[in-house]
Amino acid sequence: MFLFRVKLQFSLCMLLSCLLQPLLAQGDFYTSIGHMTDLLYTEKDLVNSLKDYIRAEESKLEQVKRWADQLDSLSVTAIQDPEGFLGHPVNAFKLMKRLNTEWGDLEALVLRDTSEVFISNLTSQRQHFPTDDDQTGAAKALLRLQDTYRLDANTISTGNLPGVTSGTKSGMTVEDCHELGKIAYADSDYYHTELWMSQALRQLDQSEESTIDKVTVLDYLSYAIYQQGEIERALEFTKRLLTLDSEHQRARGNLKYFEFQLLKQRNEEEDLAQKKRDEGTAGAGTQDEPMKKKKKKAFREPLPERKMYEKLCRGEGIRMTPRRQSRLFCRYYDNHRNPMYLLKPVKQEDEWDRPYIVRYHDIISHAEIEKVKELAKPRLRRATISNPITGVLETAPYRISKSAWLTGYDHPLIDTINQRIEDLTGLEMDTAEELQVANYGVGGQYEPHFDFGRKDEPDAFKELGTGNRVATWLFYMTDVAAGGATVFPDVGAVVWPKKGSAVFWYNLFDTGEGDYSTRHAACPVLVGNKWVSNKWIHERGQEWRRPCPLSQ
Repeated sequence: MFLFRVKLQFSLCMLLSCLLQPLLAQGDFYTSIGHMTDLLYTEKDLVNSLKDYIRAEESKLEQVKRWADQLDSLSVTAIQDPEGFLGHPVNAFKLMKRLNTEWGDLEALVLRDTSEVFISNLTSQRQHFPTDDDQTGAAKALLRLQDTYRLDANTISTGNLPGVTSGTKSGMTVEDCHELGKIAYADSDYYHTELWMSQALRQLDQSEESTIDKVTVLDYLSYAIYQQGEIERALEFTKRLLTLDSEHQRARGNLKYFEFQLLKQRNEEEDLAQKKRDEGTAGAGTQDEPMKKKKKKAFREPLPERKMYEKLCRGEGIRMTPRRQSRLFCRYYDNHRNPMYLLKPVKQEDEWDRPYIVRYHDIISHAEIEKVKELAKPRLRRATISNPITGVLETAPYRISKSAWLTGYDHPLIDTINQRIEDLTGLEMDTAEELQVANYGVGGQYEPHFDFGRKDEPDAFKELGTGNRVATWLFYMTDVAAGGATVFPDVGAVVWPKKGSAVFWYNLFDTGEGDYSTRHAACPVLVGNKWVSNKWIHERGQEWRRPCPLSQ
């Protein structure tokens, strides 16, 4: 039995070492839910393989148990009268046979490696596993969602997110919370370190079982709070840590340091208060000449773009007055009696007035969406942006998605879609960019940006030779349970995803000048899966379709 236990421990160690080895992967899994779904099937295959391994080990153990039970009952009888037992020739023969043959067979059984199939499967699948960067990226996405949608750590930890169904609800363990706090700590993000270490401590205080102890959590928590300037609270948590582990060297050193800093801070505050009292006495007016207090003018600081962007993502701060809203209409649209839509016009809705944004409802079918996704999925790569200085395409943390480009050569459906856009917009598609398909990942987003090249980016689309991006057409290919809106921070506009619809706007005025009010963003996806496809339409070829005005 000892040999078997050693062998089993060795096999499990082998399995763990395979899991912990550096992993080769495609990378950036967290930036696309579409690609992450493949990981579920990979994990399911590994679970099945692991179960097969467990069954094989249990079968082997059962055989060993049966052998041990048989010998145990035989030994009890034999040792009561060893000579009398062996006086029977059959018993003597069987003893020789057991020791010469059967114990050797048992040794071979115990040493038989049943993990080989599982190890082989794990090794082959390992190249498809996410990397440390994927885990860190997914963790930072959770922190980003927490900030954008103003979610407390407990809401995320319990899985009670808006739009979540009971079947997909999933909670976080102490280890999960601790890991998020550690990742924030590694970035010197002490604000989020405090939030998630506090959540880990809360769950430990609620008697959740964990391999992480309170001492470890309190160590991170007290230092994170100190780094945010709250020395008194940091001191309280340090004292609590020392009640659990009085010999914790770092905590003992921190206790003295925090007490010294707190005393120093209080002395400075007292000196400052005394100085103010002295200055107040010296500068006070006489009874006849009272000091006049100047009334300060109230000044409202403009809301920073980041704050406005996040407010709009939450559905707040929308700048559409009832008067302006009353001027927006829905209609059946045939684009000036276009033959394709004369008998069956499309449903068009005004989403915003300045810039003018329209939505086309039921403009792409479910079957067409599924085909576009099928064509795009194998080609999905991390979305890139053009460096405004070098013009080189590069990945950026403010664009979390994967994208693919499709043409009519890939499937006739793409030509059909392009023609549909041309018929409805009246714009030439021959000079437009290929159809881009994008899938957003965990907390997937694209922070505020312009689709067109500005004056300080003269070479933005030079290599295309088709001029600037005159307009944007955007298909929504999924509904999103929560989050994922398209927002225009400068004008306070919000467009919510709706499967089968598309929105359209011009990036340039008809003079060719850029419309800076079209600066927009894709909000982080809180819950759900967001697929979109877009067509960037360029200036060249539009000379007769959207002519410049006669005067500037």
